[in-house]
Amino acid sequence: MTAFVSLADAIAEHVRDGQTVAMEGFTHLIPFAAGYEVIRQKRRKLTLVRMTPDLIYDQLIGMGCAERLVFSWGGNPGVGSLHRLRDAVEHGWPRPLELTEHSHAAMANAYAAGASGLPFAVLRGYVGSDLVDVNPDIATIRCPFTGERVAAVPALRPDVAIVHAQRADRAGNVLIEGIVGVQKETVLAAHRAIVTVEEIVDDLMAPSHNSVVLPSWTVDAIVEAPGGARPSYAHGYYRRDNAFYKNWDPISRDRDAFRAWMGDNVLGATAATHPAKA
Repeated sequence: MTAFVSLADAIAEHVRDGQTVAMEGFTHLIPFAAGYEVIRQKRRKLTLVRMTPDLIYDQLIGMGCAERLVFSWGGNPGVGSLHRLRDAVEHGWPRPLELTEHSHAAMANAYAAGASGLPFAVLRGYVGSDLVDVNPDIATIRCPFTGERVAAVPALRPDVAIVHAQRADRAGNVLIEGIVGVQKETVLAAHRAIVTVEEIVDDLMAPSHNSVVLPSWTVDAIVEAPGGARPSYAHGYYRRDNAFYKNWDPISRDRDAFRAWMGDNVLGATAATHPAKA
């Protein structure tokens, strides 16, 4: 049964040290507020999974929450590198970070396999790719029907999925619309799911042509968190804060500047408070 709880309670109940946690949202609806709460509650030794880790994962890594990253692209969109991620990989600060890199296609298929209860995903891909040489989770198998050689990757089955959405109704159904990434597959693949939403309503209203409804039985906890995707955007609610992404680059380059910003804007904030602009 879906529970309507505070963000602090949702993270405290469902996210544990050492778990595999996937925070998805493509371009928009990135669950920043939930990520900040994971940082405040000092979760450690997490395996973080995300197709496109950007600022929130840079912050989680820089605050020592992660020991492994499973991903298919990493960077500050439109700006450059994730400096806290690079520092962890290149210098082990604040702790070493293990990388498991895939292609977008492999990640999407692995989530779909997990959502379908399958042990692995099959795709045409990785031909000529160097990832095969550095990622032991990529195998080659032969189709039993045609003899074709195809790639296989393990299904993704996170312990916890965390996504942000526009609305939830009081029965616990969730509406996601706009650019939809792999949120549906991530929630269905995970053992537990937390969804933060802009608002809780009596009626989800007619969905748009590009939308997903997550039925209540797929979600364990719903948190009303207006602005919970900032500085990314929420279609129909607020725009992307482009200045934040640009300003994050010099802040994240320096360890002391990073720790000072996190102390002022995240560690000293409550779950209902969103960080000031970078």
